Amino acid sequence: MATVRLCCALTSFSLVYLVVSLLTRNLIFSTAFPIDFHPVQQPRPFHISLESLDSHSLRARPHGQAYDQDGAEAREIAKVIPYFPFKGIPRFYDIAGFLSKPEVFQKIVDVFVERYRGIGIDAVAGMDARGFVLGPPIALALKKPFIMIRKKGKMPNCIESDSYECEYGKRSGMCLQRDAVKKGDRILIIDDLVATGGTLSAGIQCVKMLEGIVVECACVVELKMFIDPPEGSGLPNRTKMFEECGMGNVPVWGLISEDILTEEAALPEGYVDDGEEH
Repeated sequence: MATVRLCCALTSFSLVYLVVSLLTRNLIFSTAFPIDFHPVQQPRPFHISLESLDSHSLRARPHGQAYDQDGAEAREIAKVIPYFPFKGIPRFYDIAGFLSKPEVFQKIVDVFVERYRGIGIDAVAGMDARGFVLGPPIALALKKPFIMIRKKGKMPNCIESDSYECEYGKRSGMCLQRDAVKKGDRILIIDDLVATGGTLSAGIQCVKMLEGIVVECACVVELKMFIDPPEGSGLPNRTKMFEECGMGNVPVWGLISEDILTEEAALPEGYVDDGEEH
């Protein structure tokens, strides 16, 4: 009987010793070689980019595919830019259409940013007034300063361009503050639309007067009818005008062309052209 008790005691002692040894060894091993055998799964950050959205109204182009001014993506943007008869012009393209559609506005900004990121832009300049809507979000995304090219009498300490002709008639010069551009600065000029190029030419002249370099003039809508129109058409020749002003080397790029802008505004009965001179 005593022998049985002794064996049981020894067995109990052995089990206790074994457990203590294993726990001690595991503690030492875990301290020396910390391994998380049961890692906590961290929640993935919630992020939705416009490129990941799968909508029937706006689909992103495949990664790496170049943007096409007349492509499917441009046509989706064009659907929200209606035209009105305004200021005697049969087709006035209204950018308020895409401003009311945040997902389309974001896509427009994204396309511009993709085009101009990494090419050494020093600042983004917006033309008065719709360039002030488009320019700031593009400048912020590129992390570059935004500068305003304004009509005469709107800002202090300015230089002024020559007067210019546009589709609305002759206009006085545009103005730029003297400290906005430094010698050699590479400037991107933004506006909503380019037609005859008169307004842009005034903006380019302002930048050149301060010895800056206009890398490109960008717009949402480009009216290509003014690029080398046929002789006798009566249309202003933007290409010729730029060359005569010493600006022939300044490229102009439009997000979409008027060829795909076919959305006529739904006008109320009795609508009258209510445009005013500005």
